[in-house]
This record gives sequence, structure tokens and C-alpha cells, in this order.
Amino acid sequence: MDKLKEECGVFGIYDQDGMNLSNLTYFGLVALQHRGQESAGIAIRSGNAINYHKGMGLVQEVFDAHKLMGLDGDIAIGHVRYSTTGQSQLSNAQPLVVRFRGGSIALAHNGNLVNAYELRNELEKNGTIFQTSIDSEVIANLIAIEYKGNIKEAVLSAVKQVKGAYGLVVIFNDKLIGVRDPNGLRPLVLGKTKTGYVLASETAALDVVGAEFVRDIQKGEMITIDENGWESIIFDDTKRKSICSFEYVYFARPDSNMDGQNIYKTRYKAGKILAKEHPVEADIVIAVPDSGIPAAIGYSNESGIPYDVGLIKNKYMGRTFIQPDQETRELAVKLKLNVLKDNIDGKRLILIDDSIVRGTTSRRIINMLREAGAKEVHVRISSPPVSHSCYFGIDTPSKKQLVGAVKSVEEICELIGADSLGYLSYDGLVESIGKGKDKICTACFNGDYPMPVPMSGKKYVFEKM
Repeated sequence: MDKLKEECGVFGIYDQDGMNLSNLTYFGLVALQHRGQESAGIAIRSGNAINYHKGMGLVQEVFDAHKLMGLDGDIAIGHVRYSTTGQSQLSNAQPLVVRFRGGSIALAHNGNLVNAYELRNELEKNGTIFQTSIDSEVIANLIAIEYKGNIKEAVLSAVKQVKGAYGLVVIFNDKLIGVRDPNGLRPLVLGKTKTGYVLASETAALDVVGAEFVRDIQKGEMITIDENGWESIIFDDTKRKSICSFEYVYFARPDSNMDGQNIYKTRYKAGKILAKEHPVEADIVIAVPDSGIPAAIGYSNESGIPYDVGLIKNKYMGRTFIQPDQETRELAVKLKLNVLKDNIDGKRLILIDDSIVRGTTSRRIINMLREAGAKEVHVRISSPPVSHSCYFGIDTPSKKQLVGAVKSVEEICELIGADSLGYLSYDGLVESIGKGKDKICTACFNGDYPMPVPMSGKKYVFEKM
């Protein structure tokens, strides 16, 4: 599908009772599966050892009851991945487990580093050997190098050298550590169970494992969890808060809360604002499922035009592979989405989606709707045009492949074959999220990056584009 993809989700749990931590981590990863479907892994501390299992595919493809039974211990972390930096292969699956003179570290990372290329070159010059092509291994090696007997100081020394986006969970000896980058680009939350604590990318994962939400990890904050409870260290509060606005638009689950805002409500509000900004006469409002549904309901309620189901999503597709020819690509869209013909035949439609990246999928969906008898298709997008690449953990095509960067709204409308096209305004986006322009990252919409980024076009730091 023609969507941006988030790099990954992380999960960590500390419980000295050690009751089924691998199962709880498994459930937490299933709750975060939307953040990455390429690989999954779990690492767990058992005594002085860290055991782990990881593989390519969905969480339920990588793990079964037998594999989970082999992972027993009192601290566990897990990871689901979609690659943005590093190739799609098993060696790049996380968590990473690194053995060094101080013991063993297990690390899982959500985000992307903008200075990983320079750091990796320097480390390799000094004799460090890398086993993967992902930037997360740079962090793990820096922690190992900086370790002088105190893991908290080693982690802090390491993260102060990296620039970019990261939500980290780390196991070392008897500690579970969580770190959020100084801009707060990637999310991380803290929860409490009856006998322990949980770290996760989203609150939905806390709900699944029965953990009570404590609070969001703050930007530039490290949380250390051990037998004494949890301890907070703010290591960098100088950067402006810049949580990724696309978390609210598309990535996060609608039942999650992120930095005090409910995701469903922000998408619903975006739909209401969209209806005010781009009204049009029509018979029904439909959504591209699932992420377009809250905005479509908001648009319907604001406009008074009834919401109905026009597209049915196949929820059992598993991994989506790039198909080699046009005919197979067209078939793949029909496998993902099918038109409910009785609902749309002879009607004027307002089709709500969260974004348009290349425009190819939007065109195919509109063609399907017209073939099923739709009289008119008016497309409304609940975010501004995506016009710039992301360097912080989102798989964005190069700028020349972003239709919002190279074509006007009128040209995009013609490209996708819609009767009209309207995007949510930048101010509308900010209003829907409700945090103010100075608290969110909107770089993919306006190029206002919260830090210097590699402008040479080398987005994938260890491989040629």
C-alpha cells in the first residue's frame, strides 16, 4: 500500500516474580504490530545470561508456545521492525544482544540517527566490528565502549553522542532502562503492573498486558528500573519538544494516548476541521480503512453528510510484498481493499484518507469505486501534503517520489482521477493535535526539521540509495 511506514515499536517489562514475561512481551508486541511487520524479537534476562529469539515476519509468525517457553526470566524487552536504516534481513532484526567486558546488553531502538554514519566510521577506525547494517548497533557499541562499571553513566555518555530520534529499551544485569531523545520525536511511556513496570512505544501495549499508565517518558529523559523501583534522570532539556505529528495522523493506534492527547480524538477533530475547510455536496462519507475512519466520522458529523462503509479491508493479509508487474500490483490493492458496491453505486462520495504519498494507491482505489458505480469521488486528506523526506525513523521516499513535493493540488487531483481534492491545512493539523506549533515535528509537511539533517540525499546511512 502507498503509505509511509514507521520503523518499529519497542516494549520492555521488569518483574522480579518473573511470571510469564515472555508471554506478556509477546502480547505487548502484538499490540504494537502496526508499527512494524518485517521482523520481531524478544530478549530476556535469565540469571546472568540474556536469551533471545527473533525472526522475519509478524509476531505470531516468529513465535509459538514452544519458543516462548524457552524464554524465561525477570526482565524482558521486545521489538517489531520495519526497516528504514539497514537492509531487510535477519541479522538486522532486534533486540540486539551485545556481549562485552562488562557483561551483556540487550537493546531495542525505535527511531533513526542522523549522525550514525560519522559515528560508525569513527568506531570502525578504532577497531569496533559491526555485525549489522542498522544504526541501532552504533548505540549498543557506544554503551559498551563507555562502560566503566556504571551502566547509567555509560548509557548517558552514549546517547549524548548520538543525534536524531530514539526511544530505547535496554537490559543490563538487574536493570531495565528506557531513554527518549531530547526532542521527544519518538514516543515512550511508563506503566506499572502489580509487581513490576512496563516501558512501551504506546499506551495500547500497556492496556493489553494489564499495566496502569504512569506517565510519558519526557524528552531527554532516562528511566532506570530495578528492585528499588524507578528512577528518572533528565540528561538534556535544551531542545524544543518535537513529537512526530505523523504519530497522530497515522502511525499510532487510535486507542493510544500520546503525550496527553488521545489519538482517536485528534483524528476525529482533524476530520471536523477538514469539513469546514473543504466542504462539498455529496451523498455519503466513506473512509480508506482503518486509519481514515476517525477523520471520516468527524467529517460526517461536522458536515451532516452520513458516514457509511464503502471499502472493506482484508485484515488477514500478513506481510505485503512488492509485486513486480502492474497487473499483480493492481491485484494486491484488491486483496487489501474491496468495494461494498451496494453502498456506493450511483452515489456521490467523499473519500477520506490520512495522506497521499506517491498517489498510486489513491488512483487505484478511485478507479475501483468508479467501476463499482460511484457517480463522483471527492477526496479529502486529513493532513497537509507530504512534501519532504523524514530522517527520524519513517520510511519516506526521496523527495522527487513524493507527489506532494512535485505536483500542485490540482495536478494531484488529476493524477488520482478525483472530482475534487482537499488537504487539511497546516494550521488545521496543529489545531487537531492541540499541542502548538512549537511542540510537534511537522518536517514532512513543511521542511522545518528540529535539527540539522543530511541534505546530500543519503537517507539510508550505510547503503547507497
